[in-house]
Amino acid sequence: MAIYTLGIDVGSTASKCVILKDGKEIVAKSLIDVGAGTSGPDRAINQVLENAGLKREDMAYILATGYGRNSLEGFADKQMSELSCHARGAYFLFPEVHTVIDIGGQDVKVMHIENGAMVNFQMNDKCAAGTGRFLDVMARVLEVKVGDLGRLGALSTKKVAISSTCTVFAESEVISQLAQATDKCDIINGIHHSVAARVVGLAHRVGVQEMVVMTGGVAQNAGVVQALQEQLGHEVHTSPLTQYVGALGAALFAYQKASR
Repeated sequence: MAIYTLGIDVGSTASKCVILKDGKEIVAKSLIDVGAGTSGPDRAINQVLENAGLKREDMAYILATGYGRNSLEGFADKQMSELSCHARGAYFLFPEVHTVIDIGGQDVKVMHIENGAMVNFQMNDKCAAGTGRFLDVMARVLEVKVGDLGRLGALSTKKVAISSTCTVFAESEVISQLAQATDKCDIINGIHHSVAARVVGLAHRVGVQEMVVMTGGVAQNAGVVQALQEQLGHEVHTSPLTQYVGALGAALFAYQKASR
């Protein structure tokens, strides 16, 4: 009989779910664009069960991770750190992985992985610089959609330095560049390099080893990925499942628990 496990990743800005069959096959996934403290987790859970055509009772084990994991205490069988879950999920998708860079809505994490287990990490969670939140603020100032940043940054023809790593000061820099009629595409490219510089600083503290995998919503921004590759001197791998890596890791750990 098939063993179904559910991994739930309650982030600060989105709720993600993955249902696994026998610890190998992704049966269904869901993503709701609101996270901890909202209706997002419940909606994501209902949606993934509906997508799979399964019920809560069909789940052998449910594991929650992420910023808001403790809000699911009554529903999930266990809560687990998102660091471990991202490491596990990245290893499932890229078995050769040694470095995982996860840029979430509120924090940046760089992990050193050996055989799918995290052995060291660095985290920037005190400041929004370099996070998804930073890019949201910049997109708002520039009056463009966050989803368009990667495409627009690629049209840049000259370098513009956004030197401040503080969100508030960087916002002022962007406003003053706009006042000088600097091309928006050049500003966006500068923002991507500013994010990359912040992340590379953390990465060097952990030590960067091939292969490098990037997870989290910001990994969908090709401009940030490109800037990271340039500054790290390593190829940065991403997956179409980039936003689901934490939930996938949680579902894999849930399978480990269920099969015991």
